[in-house]
Amino acid sequence: MSNVNLFDLTGKVALVTGASRGIGESIARTLAHYGAHVIVSSRKIDGCEAVASSIRADGGSAEAFACHIGEMDQIEAVWEHIAKEHGKLDILVNNAAANPYFGPVEDTDLGAFHKTVDVNIRGYFFMCARGAQLMKKNGGGSIVNVASVNGVNPGHFQGIYSVTKAAVISMTKSFAMELGQQNVRVNALLPGLTDTKFASALTTNEAIKKQAMAHIPMKRVADPDEMAGTVLYLVSNASSYTTGACINADGGYLTV
Repeated sequence: MSNVNLFDLTGKVALVTGASRGIGESIARTLAHYGAHVIVSSRKIDGCEAVASSIRADGGSAEAFACHIGEMDQIEAVWEHIAKEHGKLDILVNNAAANPYFGPVEDTDLGAFHKTVDVNIRGYFFMCARGAQLMKKNGGGSIVNVASVNGVNPGHFQGIYSVTKAAVISMTKSFAMELGQQNVRVNALLPGLTDTKFASALTTNEAIKKQAMAHIPMKRVADPDEMAGTVLYLVSNASSYTTGACINADGGYLTV
């Protein structure tokens, strides 16, 4: 066992959503570095292709495929593509998310509600479901849902987003419970405050950032690359007996 590289992903096919930037891009690059063929997916093909091309230029294996997980027809299209071109999927990382509204929870409008729920709950659910169906046919696989610390402690002015991330945590445990005997492992990553465009409403507002730092023992914002190692662990043989886990990568935020 000591001579085995537990993190070797050679021969694995991985799909990472929301991979054109931020945490998703870091995850895609890390999985490719460890040998996986990575399908870089996000809403816009140009951003996906830029990341996939960069991975290939660095000696990795990657392709781009546009998919908006808030649209059911696009979810079906990506799975048809994977089944036709690869015949299997070993790793699914659900990272794409929506957070269109920042403000008082009682003022959430119906449009923002639908957009957040359609992507963060419905999208994740059916990506997990389709991924599990394909993985079961090939002896198993690993799914990682990127949730958030907000799913445990709701973020101020991030009400509907926090609600959906709590649902992702519950969803992860539900899929893990039912798929364990099929060798499909389902776990979640709970990032804390991370320096991404997605979180820029928090990281670029000095008052909000200062308030956040008071609750983070490590007293700093995370770099997107600091999320990728946990995902690597969860999709590799290093975590072969781990399913239903929700791992915090939050600088200690949830311990305070």
